[in-house]
Amino acid sequence: MHQLTRLAFASTLLCSAAFASAQTTEPERPATTFPYTPGLDVSAMDKSADPCVDFYQYACGGWMKNNPVPADQARWSVYSKLAQDNQRYLWGILDGLAKQKEGRSVTQQKIGDYFGACMDEGAIAKRGAEPLAPFLNQIEGMASTRELPRVLAGLQLALSSEAFFFGFSSNQDFGDSTRVIAFASGGGLGLPDRDYYLKTDKRSKDIRDKYEAHIRTMFGLIGESPETAKRSAATVMRLETALAQASLTRVDKRDPYKLFHKTDLKGLQAMTPGFDWKTYLAAVGQPGLKTFNVTEPKFMKAFGKQLRTNDLAAIKTYLRWHVMKELSPVLAPQFDQPHFAFFSQTLRGVEKQPPRWKRCVQLVDAQLGEALGQEFVSRAFSPELKAKSLHMTRQVEEAMAKDIDSLAWMSPDTKKRAHEKLDAIVNKIGYPDTWRDYSAFEVRPNDFTGNAIRGTQFENRRQLAKIGKPLDRSEWLMTPPTVNAYFNPQMNDINFPAGVLQPPLFDPKMDDAPGYGNTGGTIGHELTHAFDDEGRQFDAKGNLKDWWTKKDAKEFTDRAQCIVDQYAGYTVVDDIKINSKLTLGEDVADLGGLILGWMAWKTQMASMPQQAQALRDGLSPEQRFFVGYAQWACENDRPENLRVTAMTDPHSPGKYRVNGVVVNMPEFEKAFSCKPGQPMAAVKRCRVW
Repeated sequence: MHQLTRLAFASTLLCSAAFASAQTTEPERPATTFPYTPGLDVSAMDKSADPCVDFYQYACGGWMKNNPVPADQARWSVYSKLAQDNQRYLWGILDGLAKQKEGRSVTQQKIGDYFGACMDEGAIAKRGAEPLAPFLNQIEGMASTRELPRVLAGLQLALSSEAFFFGFSSNQDFGDSTRVIAFASGGGLGLPDRDYYLKTDKRSKDIRDKYEAHIRTMFGLIGESPETAKRSAATVMRLETALAQASLTRVDKRDPYKLFHKTDLKGLQAMTPGFDWKTYLAAVGQPGLKTFNVTEPKFMKAFGKQLRTNDLAAIKTYLRWHVMKELSPVLAPQFDQPHFAFFSQTLRGVEKQPPRWKRCVQLVDAQLGEALGQEFVSRAFSPELKAKSLHMTRQVEEAMAKDIDSLAWMSPDTKKRAHEKLDAIVNKIGYPDTWRDYSAFEVRPNDFTGNAIRGTQFENRRQLAKIGKPLDRSEWLMTPPTVNAYFNPQMNDINFPAGVLQPPLFDPKMDDAPGYGNTGGTIGHELTHAFDDEGRQFDAKGNLKDWWTKKDAKEFTDRAQCIVDQYAGYTVVDDIKINSKLTLGEDVADLGGLILGWMAWKTQMASMPQQAQALRDGLSPEQRFFVGYAQWACENDRPENLRVTAMTDPHSPGKYRVNGVVVNMPEFEKAFSCKPGQPMAAVKRCRVW
């Protein structure tokens, strides 16, 4: 489960699929040190390309040629490579702690024992389908749909807060960010997006056929005959399709007002007459809740209709499938391998499973991330590195303040509110000030699947326990080793884990130009999310509140439309274009971020004139700034994965996150002496911030 799924609007630099792992040839032993890759890698360039024709090819052509997608990956990028380096380093830490029997702290014992149990493939294989039995027995024991609230609560707590019919967790109240309330949301789909069920093209129909075949396979593994399994799979598809039809599109979900529907228990109960919410709330340990945000009322009504129109056998069939889907990756190979074959091979084109060590590192990071993070930052993130990162962040924020002041299209009243929001932003760098307490999470040395289930229960109960309690503004939504960053509009903070502040993304040994292009642009990216088409709708306190004059809002929308129109012309794969209404927030943040990085770099250079004209690697400082920016986005992608991300990912492909940005910057055109009429010399430039 991606750690930001419970939060509607945390805007990240990358999608989670970007950092999934490995090289073609695995080392025999875990790493004890980080390999060093410079912040600007000349070997990654293709200097035979004309930067004014295709800057992405010029900056990344060598990298793309020398870094094919590994067999166990859907895509491969500079971020993926750094994430793998981090994982290999964490492997060394965890391998040592798993073997160490004396002298471990309580948290070291937990992460070591979890990793050791995960690596014991023999014990996992020996248990076979055994871990499924308690859940399947609960489902089979239901005498009527009146028992669904109790059973559903147990499944959601133990396996997934959003995989069974609907999602239920906590979040900040959109109208009052100081309050944490219950959120009931759409969920319950097996395919990555609602559109997979609804599109009528040949490829979509083919995916649905293969999905249904996979479901039949899985039902066969728990003893159903081919005829029964076929009926079961058809039932699942019928139920999921009905839920998909009632689900909001991903573009709609980018509008916070479309997700803000507060109600009381009576109102929630009226949406689903056949589902006893009092019983459900008691079963999840939250009796007496009175306030809810129902993100998709239409979906909840459709869920209620499915309860009325399906018999108990159909409901049981749907639940059994989602139990298998959620548990398969942590079960014996006869379940794990078919799960991989459909969800990774068929959907994303991945050729083989990642090695076991990597999957286990990822699971420890997902379920005990701050315990593991303590070990990571103590070895890989110095106070000096934190101070340097914070210095750059403050420079970028100062650039944003100047940028707001310079906007001719924004009125003084809106500028005042924008400054209030900017001044209130909290910078979180590296790791949390207070580490999470995992004492309630029981880890057993020889029970891998049980550990994974207890880890899910621990996190789901932790999230629900926040309801009605004072907001913890110090909390992070990413673990310290994560190679990513995010802005949270309700917290009004930007967050840079230690994992992303490593070479080549943040290289203190390198001259400032590529560093400000890369990390400065990334800081600016997250900062701009505070003022993108979603973020701008939240005020300085993180409340959903319109603080814009009507004229200024229209001016913003007109400028954003320029970017929508620009990116809509770019092709992702085949004849599929970018869904630029889905990617708008990230596209605005990419452009605004690089402009802010440039402004901050110029401020830095004013105090260091000796660097201002120095050529390095045959590149001027200005050229190094732009190449440094571009090289974070170097990537290769499988066509199957591109088809998935075109539908689901709010980020544009790497090529357009580079070319689509620099084409809008006159500073780039000047740095590379681009001539009118060349592709990178824009006829019409877009700019919001």
